[in-house]
Amino acid sequence: MKATKILFPTDFSHTGDAALALATSLARDTGATLLIVHVEEPPTAYGGGELYYGIPEPATEDLRKMLHKVEPTDPAVPYEHRLVTGDPANAVVRLAEEEGVDMIVLGTHGRTGLSRLLMGSVAEAIVRRAKCPVLSYRKPEKEAAEA
Repeated sequence: MKATKILFPTDFSHTGDAALALATSLARDTGATLLIVHVEEPPTAYGGGELYYGIPEPATEDLRKMLHKVEPTDPAVPYEHRLVTGDPANAVVRLAEEEGVDMIVLGTHGRTGLSRLLMGSVAEAIVRRAKCPVLSYRKPEKEAAEA
């Protein structure tokens, strides 16, 4: 496979760390640029229009700093950062189309049952909606427990 651009969405979790190593290897082996992306979610409205912020999100500038700390595991791999706003799955799929990426590589928490029903699955939504191939990586349970 020859690729020119691989998109790696990050939520700054340890799940993403393993997927970043995989994305880096694929980018290196195919000669692609790695596009490292974080989606900032806007506050959601509920009820009578009040804003619900839930757990406080870091300020945009703090997110930008966190994003710029995420780098390929191989320093020879070219990369770019993007901070976008919106619903994570929709924003990733839209950016993939706008940038003409050849593949999306992402980590998944691998939730099942009630936790998946309550939390939703960004990875699943991306797999369903993306027009390019999507490789989702779930860290093996033993490694996840150690992290």
